[in-house]
Amino acid sequence: MNKTLNIALISIAIGILVFALKYWAYWITGSVALFSDALESTVNVATALVAYIAIRVAAIPEDENHPYGHHKAELMSATLEGALIIIAAFVILWQAYLALMTPRPLTEVREGLAINLVAGVINGIWCYYLLREGRKLHSPALVADGKHLLTDVYSSLGVIAGIALAAWLGIWWLDGALAILVAANILWSGYHVVQSSLSGLMDEALSEADQATIKSIIAEHGAGAVQAHDLRTRQAGQAKFIDFHLVVPSDMTVFDAHELCDRIEAALKIEFAHMRIHIHLEPEHKAHKRAIEIDTIPDHSGD
Repeated sequence: MNKTLNIALISIAIGILVFALKYWAYWITGSVALFSDALESTVNVATALVAYIAIRVAAIPEDENHPYGHHKAELMSATLEGALIIIAAFVILWQAYLALMTPRPLTEVREGLAINLVAGVINGIWCYYLLREGRKLHSPALVADGKHLLTDVYSSLGVIAGIALAAWLGIWWLDGALAILVAANILWSGYHVVQSSLSGLMDEALSEADQATIKSIIAEHGAGAVQAHDLRTRQAGQAKFIDFHLVVPSDMTVFDAHELCDRIEAALKIEFAHMRIHIHLEPEHKAHKRAIEIDTIPDHSGD
């Protein structure tokens, strides 16, 4: 089992633990704000499970029906996660409305807040790890899970502070008001997760910084070619796809052209993990005015 799958599996276990702690806090206090915090954790468990399944599917090798692999499964997972976040937010809004209409004192506030704080600390530590490893492993599913957990951490801190203030002042309608704020925060998080995932599903190009790096590598390691043009990029899950046209001298042998392509591909794969590269060779008369100019100094890095 690879590292990405291990992380996704651990996320499920941590999600269940955090949900149990937060629901316990709600159970002993009766706080709708703590209920909203616990409900968000049920989404954490569901989305961690979806992420695990999606990562397993994305790791399946190419086949006849999926010649480009199954990488977009992770993006579909992240989209579903965003949708679940939004649904949870509307459930919380309804419960908050009921609490505002009939506010009531809370019980065992100190114990409930202490339990919720422990859950928040666990979430915070795991959130930091998920974001760090998700970006390192180029996994949209893990990053989306981490971003959702980050909003959960912020929500928990706000809820703890707000309920403590409500108990101190005896203003119990603050419980429902806090739940509304939690729901608004969750909605904002869900919107961004869905937006990011749809960008991947629509084959949005890599960032300008990544494209600049790609152009620089082609120029540096393409000595012997005339130019490169029509660079196209996209990302699907962990895999990055790039293709471009490489213009070579008309008298260059097939062997030398192939060696040149191999050199460029090797350099790109050092910089970008999970890179899928397609280079279309063209003769010199196919040169374009707008192109990636190749360095004239021969590259001997592979010698």
